[in-house]
Amino acid sequence: MKLITAIIQPHALQGVADSLREYGVTGLTVTEAAGFGRQGGHTEVYRGAEYRIDTIPKLKLEILAREEDEEALVDLIVAAARTGRIGDGKVWSSDVGTVIRVRTGERGADAL
Repeated sequence: MKLITAIIQPHALQGVADSLREYGVTGLTVTEAAGFGRQGGHTEVYRGAEYRIDTIPKLKLEILAREEDEEALVDLIVAAARTGRIGDGKVWSSDVGTVIRVRTGERGADAL
C-alpha cells in the first residue's frame, strides 16, 4: 500500500480530482495548507499599506493506493496540476503498513 501526497495550487484541484476519478480512485482527502518554496511569498496592498505575505495558499491531497497504481497516479497528478510556472507544487509517496476501514474492519487493499 502507498500513501500518495501532493501539494498543489488550489485552482488545480478540480482537474486533478476529475483525472483521479477517471482512473478509478474512490477516495481522496483534501486539506487546506499554506507554505512557501522557491517562489517565496508575495506583497499585497491593503488600504494603501503594503503587506508581505510569507506563505502561499495550497492544497494537500492524500490518496491511499495499491502499490501497482503508484507510478500511474503520481504521473496523473503531475500532469493535471502542472502549469509550468513556479509554485505548481510537489508530489511524493510513502509506504503504508496497515490500512483498516473503520466501518467494516476490512484490511489492506479491501479497505480501499
